[in-house]
Amino acid sequence: MAFMKNFSLVLVALTFAHSSFASTIAIIDSGSDYRHTALSAQYELNPRPSALPPYINDVYGWNFAENNNTVIDYKYLEVLKLVMPDIQKFFVLQVRSLDKTATPADIAWLKLKRNDDEFIKKIGIFGNFAHGTHVAGITGGHSTKVDPDNHPFAVKIIPTEVKLPFSVQFTKTEQFRAISNPVSKFSMGVGLRETLFVSALRGLASFQTKIFSKVGAYVNMRGADVANGSFGTGYSQLKGVVEMLYNMVFSESERSPVKLAQFTKDYMSLIIMKSRVMVDSAPHTLFVFAAGNEGTNNDVEPVSPANIRAENSMVVAATLRNRELAVFSNYGLMVDVAAPGVGISSLYPGNERGLMSGTSQASPYVAGVAGTMKNINPGLKPIELKSILMDTVDAKKWLVNKVKSGGVVNPERAYEAARLTNQGMTPFMASVAARKRVADVPTEAPSVKAPPSMDDIYGIMPLISPVN
Repeated sequence: MAFMKNFSLVLVALTFAHSSFASTIAIIDSGSDYRHTALSAQYELNPRPSALPPYINDVYGWNFAENNNTVIDYKYLEVLKLVMPDIQKFFVLQVRSLDKTATPADIAWLKLKRNDDEFIKKIGIFGNFAHGTHVAGITGGHSTKVDPDNHPFAVKIIPTEVKLPFSVQFTKTEQFRAISNPVSKFSMGVGLRETLFVSALRGLASFQTKIFSKVGAYVNMRGADVANGSFGTGYSQLKGVVEMLYNMVFSESERSPVKLAQFTKDYMSLIIMKSRVMVDSAPHTLFVFAAGNEGTNNDVEPVSPANIRAENSMVVAATLRNRELAVFSNYGLMVDVAAPGVGISSLYPGNERGLMSGTSQASPYVAGVAGTMKNINPGLKPIELKSILMDTVDAKKWLVNKVKSGGVVNPERAYEAARLTNQGMTPFMASVAARKRVADVPTEAPSVKAPPSMDDIYGIMPLISPVN
């Protein structure tokens, strides 16, 4: 695929010297192209694939979405072949829009494609198909500097095509039909139906999050040093699910916006609580999560799993280069650090490269840095990796109260701190010393142009989500 030769974020791949330790990075996502010529040498093959259930022949990882060892379905290379030039152009123009350099012709073309139902269907399929490969490439350094000792492997939790959302499946269960059928509406009072509705939401939450205990156990079994989670469910997404179910159970005259808001809040808290088992099941792994792409405050409107608070997890917002918080990025003090997330060049399936934008790209940037830190000092624990990453950021005024650390991850400073811990320094003292030795990356001057609207940057989707 041919991209703009002068695109500022298409960086030449450099190489680190090999270390004696190679970190493994679980890519909890939509599957990764282990055949990609740029990735295959780094891809972490399971040295002890199982011959027994439940993970038979899991050489390349495991597909939890469909319970098999097919972590990528290569048929989609052919399915998407004809539309790829337009998909490629779409992401390039989207970046121009985010960078405030799009022409009226660019915006007109993007709006035309937004109204093309077939194109929207195909780009949605492409997003799921390519997402995990793009993320894996970033963790391996294929958007910045290749680290051959960062070894990603796929933990697929997102199907390429969602046939029937969990929430729709749930409406067909006996538990939900018992409170939503016309007879129940007539015979049961509102109070009883509200009690049963809460019980139904608990059942749905268990159904939607049951995958996470298995994912956490698998990540732990594989001994992953770092796990990247560029997936999630935003508050507005869950509100849509709860509202759909609420309207099926209660007539218009019975509905209360206040109660709907409380049901949504409680349901999100339940989803976050039940998702935590993934992080707790792999205590020796640092989980790095994307903050979300809705442009909202995670302190006010929570996101799962980003709002899980654990010593071995951290959350990443997205920046427009080193200039400003990306307009689509979620933020808040529940978010730990920021990293580049606009126009990131990485790998597409089928030996291709291309652009994507989102906190989905910022998160693996940090996961990759954590992997390289682990290569430098294999003794660093998840909480130590996290503290160094947060203590070595470039502080930015425009990130004050936007992320907990107040800054953008500085890879070279984090690596220097990791090296200093090899000399006996504590992570904190190593971070202090590294700050003196490694300079900040200069901040670009902010653009005076107004930021694009979310409508203008259509295609920065909500995080891909196993909870739907």
